[in-house]
Amino acid sequence: MVKLYTGLGYIQISNEVLTRLTGEAAMSCFGVKGMTVHSVTDGLVHLLKKEAMGKGVKIRYNSNGTISIELHIAVDQCVNLPVLCSNVMKEVRYKMESTTGVKIDTIDVYVDSIIEG
Repeated sequence: MVKLYTGLGYIQISNEVLTRLTGEAAMSCFGVKGMTVHSVTDGLVHLLKKEAMGKGVKIRYNSNGTISIELHIAVDQCVNLPVLCSNVMKEVRYKMESTTGVKIDTIDVYVDSIIEG
């Protein structure tokens, strides 16, 4: 949970809200097919449904009040991966910082799967 101080008091933002916003920001980027998660039981990568996309996001809280984000995504075939990942990072940073006011230290994007057309 993130706790922000405004001039009028404190605002607390739950981890669920942060992961959901992050997942939605990543999904809005062209070429991102979905969020993924590694299954512990079978070791495979699974594409998440829209209602569970926050599971493909891991948020770490840093001691300096910032957060670090780890995204696991599936992408469309025939996209330029460096450009796509850069766009995802920029979009997530912009949407998270403008929506919540939380400062982001790092964003790591992991392409776990490539999906055909």
